[in-house]
Amino acid sequence: MADRLILASASPRRYELLAQIGLVPDQVLPSDVCENPLKDESPRQLASRLADAKASHISVEFPADFVLAADTVVACGRRSLAKAESKEQAQKYLQLLSGRSHRVYGGICLVAPGGKKVSRVVMTVVHFKKLNKTEIQNYIKTGEWHGKAGAYAIQGLASVFVKRINGSYPNVVGLPLYETQSLLTGLGYSKGKNQNGC
Repeated sequence: MADRLILASASPRRYELLAQIGLVPDQVLPSDVCENPLKDESPRQLASRLADAKASHISVEFPADFVLAADTVVACGRRSLAKAESKEQAQKYLQLLSGRSHRVYGGICLVAPGGKKVSRVVMTVVHFKKLNKTEIQNYIKTGEWHGKAGAYAIQGLASVFVKRINGSYPNVVGLPLYETQSLLTGLGYSKGKNQNGC
C-alpha cells in the first residue's frame, strides 16, 4: 500500500508550500487544538508543543499514515504574538514589530506509521523597517493581517516591511521546507509513491 501523507493543518499556505516541492498531501485534516500559551511558556516551547499536539491528535485516528503538523509562533522578546483577530490587535502588533527584529519559530512534528514521532523547531529572525502610522493603517485596511501570527504575511503585501531575514524564508510563511523534507525522508516516507493515484 502506498504511503499516505496527512497534513494536520487548516493553513492553505502549508499545503501550497508542500505542493511547491512535490509533496501533495493525500488528506488535510485540521486538528482542533487550543493555541493559547501556557503559563511561563516560551515562544519556542509553544511552537513545539502545538505542533506535537496537532500531529498526535490526528495520528490516533490514522495510525497507518504519515501525519505532519506544524505551528508558527511570532515572538517579540519572550512574548508570543498570536494570530491577529481584530484591527486593534493588528495595529498593536505592527507597532511592536516596527523598526526592530523579531523571531519566528516554526514547530514541525511528524508521526510515522507505527507511532514513531520526530519534531523540530526552526527559528528565523526577521528585521522590520520603521513603520509610520499611514503604512500601518493602509496595511490594516487590506485585511491581509487577519488570522496571521504577528499580524502580517511575509509572502504578501507586508513583504515591503522586511529589510532582511536570517534563516528559512518558508518557515516564516508557515513551514520550513528543508527540515520538513528531512523528517519525511528520515522516517521513510517516499514522495512519489502517492503521485498519479498509484
